[in-house]
Amino acid sequence: MNALIGYVRSGQPDLTNRQMALMLLVYLTPGPHTVRGLANILGVSKPVITRALNTLGSLGYLRRVRDEADRRNVFVAKTSTGQEFLDGFERNIEQDGSSRRSAKDRGFILQHS
Repeated sequence: MNALIGYVRSGQPDLTNRQMALMLLVYLTPGPHTVRGLANILGVSKPVITRALNTLGSLGYLRRVRDEADRRNVFVAKTSTGQEFLDGFERNIEQDGSSRRSAKDRGFILQHS
C-alpha cells in the first residue's frame, strides 16, 4: 500500500493495471515483442494493446519500431524514460519493504485477520 501511495505522490502519470502489465512484460521478458504476442500473453485484443501503447508511447515509456527485415512487422521497444519510470517504481517498493521491516522489528506492524 505504501509503495502505491508513494507512486501516486510522486507525480508520475497514473498507469492502469493493463498499462503496467504491458510495461512489465516488455521490460522483464525477452523480446522481440509484438502487439499480437503481447495481446496473446495478456489475453486481450490487439486494439486493447494498441490503445495502451498509444498512451505509453505518448509518455515516452515504450516505442514502436518497424522491423527492417519485414516492414509489415512492428516491434514494441523499451525506452530510457520507461526504464527510469520502472526504476523509480522499484525504489518505492524497496523503500516500503525497508520501512515495513524496520517497523516490524519495532513491533509496529498491524496483523490482518
